[in-house]
Amino acid sequence: MKVVCVGGGPATLYFSILLKLQAPSHDITVFERNPAGSTYGWGVTYWPDMLERLRRHDPHSASAISEESLRWRDGVAHVGERTTTHEGDEGFAIGRHKLLDILARRAESLGVDIEYGREVPDREQLPEADLIVAGDGANSTLRDRHAGHFGTHTTLGRNPYLWLGTTKVFRSFTFAFAQTAHGWIWCYAYGYSGEHSTCVVECSKATWQGLELDRLPQPEALRRLEGIFASLLDGHSLIGRSDLGGPAPWQTFRTLTNRTWSHGNLVLLGDAAHTTHYSIGAGTTLAMQDAMVLASSLAEAKTIQPALSHYERTRKSELLSVQSAARHSAQWYENLPRYIQLPPAHMFALLGQRHSPLLPHIPPQLYYRIDQAADQLQSLRRLKQWLGPRLARTLQHRNSARG
Repeated sequence: MKVVCVGGGPATLYFSILLKLQAPSHDITVFERNPAGSTYGWGVTYWPDMLERLRRHDPHSASAISEESLRWRDGVAHVGERTTTHEGDEGFAIGRHKLLDILARRAESLGVDIEYGREVPDREQLPEADLIVAGDGANSTLRDRHAGHFGTHTTLGRNPYLWLGTTKVFRSFTFAFAQTAHGWIWCYAYGYSGEHSTCVVECSKATWQGLELDRLPQPEALRRLEGIFASLLDGHSLIGRSDLGGPAPWQTFRTLTNRTWSHGNLVLLGDAAHTTHYSIGAGTTLAMQDAMVLASSLAEAKTIQPALSHYERTRKSELLSVQSAARHSAQWYENLPRYIQLPPAHMFALLGQRHSPLLPHIPPQLYYRIDQAADQLQSLRRLKQWLGPRLARTLQHRNSARG
C-alpha cells in the first residue's frame, strides 16, 4: 500500500511506524512543511496507561520515550501565598522536540521517507496514493478544502492563554493562581527535562486587557508575567517564541469537531480531526491513540473504506467522555471566581473534580462535602470487604473450639 501523510507531528510519525511494523513493504512518505528540528513547542504530557499502550504497540520507541521523560508523582497548587499538595498523582512529560526526534528516527530506520520543508496546500499536489492522512493540525488545509463534507465545527473558549517555557524545573505538576488589581491570572507548569519546564498562562479577557498583555511586545509581556509569578519562578525566566516579533502570541482555545473524518481515501488524524482543551493534558496522547486505532483498523479490515469507517466509529466513541471532561475543565477555569475563595485544600479538591458535569450546578462547598462523604463511604465499603471474610473465619474458629 502507498501512503502519504501530511504533517510531521507525533500522530503521523507514529502511524507510519505502526504501519511499517505491520508490513515493511508499505511505501510511506511524510511531508512536513517546517525544516527538520524547527518545530515550535515545549513539553507534552502523558500518563502511565499511555506508556503501557506505547509498549504494547512498539517497545522500541516506548523505551526511548520513557528514558527521555521526566516523571512527577504529586500535584501542587499555590493560591496567592497559600499552598496545598495532592500526593499520589503520577504523570510524565517529554520535550516536544525530543519526542519528534525519537519518532522520526524510528520511522526512518523502518524505511519511512520524511520530506521536510514541503508545504502541501492541496491534495492535488500530492503523489498518487492509496491513502492520504491529513495530520496537519487544527488549521488543516487538506481538511478545509472539503470543510462542507467534513462538517467542521469550531467553538471558541473565553480565556486568552499563552504557551511558554521556563528554566525553572518543576518536579510536580504545579498550578499557581495570582491575584492582581485586574483579577486573577494563573499558570499550569510541569518539568519536561532536567533544564526546562512548560508554563501555560491563562486569565480572563478583562484581566488580560487590564494588565495590557493584549498589546505589550512579547519581551515586556514576559517580564510582567515574571513579576506576577516571581515567587513561583524563584528568579528563573520565562521563554517565549523566538521566531515572532510584536505582541506575545496569546490565543483563545478552539474546540474543533468534524461530522465525518474521511473523504474518499483522505482521512483526518489528531488535531485535524478533533481538539480537546489543554487543561486535561491529553492532546498528544489522543493524537497518538488515533494513530494506533487507524493502523490496527487497516490491518484488520484489509481494505481502505471499511478500515476508515471502523477507525472513525471507534475513536469517536472513545473520545466522548474525554471531550466532555475537557469542556467542563475549560469551563471550570472560565468560572474561577466561583472556586478561588474556598480554603486551598477544598479548592484543590474541586480542581481535581473539574471534569464533573454536576459541579457547575451544585454550590462548591456542598459539592466538596458530598465528595468527601462519598470517599469515606467507599473507604468503609473497602474495609467491610476486607474485614468481613476475616471476621467470619474468626467466628468459625471460635465456634469450632466451643464444639
